[in-house]
Amino acid sequence: MNGGPSGFINAPVTRAFIIASALFSIFLGIQGRFNTLGLSYQDIFGKFHIWKLIMSIFSFSSTPELMFGLYLLYYFRLFERQIGSNKYSVFIVFSILISLLFEVVAVALLRDPTTNLVTPGPYGLIFASFVPFFFDIPVSTRFRVFGFHFSDKSFIYLAGLQLLLSSWRRSILPGMCGILAGALYRLNVFCIRKAKFPEFISSFFSRISLPSMGSPRAASRRNVRNYPAPMQAAVEPTEDSITTLVSMGFDRNSARQALVQARNDVNVATNILLEAQSH
Repeated sequence: MNGGPSGFINAPVTRAFIIASALFSIFLGIQGRFNTLGLSYQDIFGKFHIWKLIMSIFSFSSTPELMFGLYLLYYFRLFERQIGSNKYSVFIVFSILISLLFEVVAVALLRDPTTNLVTPGPYGLIFASFVPFFFDIPVSTRFRVFGFHFSDKSFIYLAGLQLLLSSWRRSILPGMCGILAGALYRLNVFCIRKAKFPEFISSFFSRISLPSMGSPRAASRRNVRNYPAPMQAAVEPTEDSITTLVSMGFDRNSARQALVQARNDVNVATNILLEAQSH
């Protein structure tokens, strides 16, 4: 199982978020200021710094957390491809804000003024993404290793478990808050799943992101409605192309039809399926 086409094609918001998270983490690592990040009891009832909150949302506190965190963010770009950049932007904001609210309540109830109870990093977004991953992404293959049953989704779960336990209580707390935020999004509280940002949001991220990181400039400028006309002699889609689209959550029959229309071009077929979902 994979996250669809390689790179950040049709995922400009994910690309911008990953770049920001990597840059903030590297900068603070060089400065040696990780110990000042995270959420503590004093931050809520003492002196509050907005810069600390912003940095804590984006920055990981160690190299292993950065590696696993960025990998999971990169993999979960498939959700941006499924629902579109504008709706995915709403998912990001909702996940971060709701998980942060749960974290504030938990820290206030625990009342431990001696330490930061919440480790920094976009744990809310990452673990909120595990909710649609669990319910909406089908298992493609199953296998056994030394008598234990695994699937093609197992490695993602293992990476998430590693990140969840990376700082013990300090990482478990934001991870669980993220899962709760993802559950509320899936339950469509306040009809949040219908909300989306204006079109210029995704256009803005497409412009500021680096074109060399998997999203060719020509592809970003392509009008999604200008699909190639179907050939008179239809090209039979390859099994790999169909599997790629199915791994992104699309129905197999719909994926095959889109590939026929797109002449077996996975990127164009993805746009066709996304546009069909938006109507």
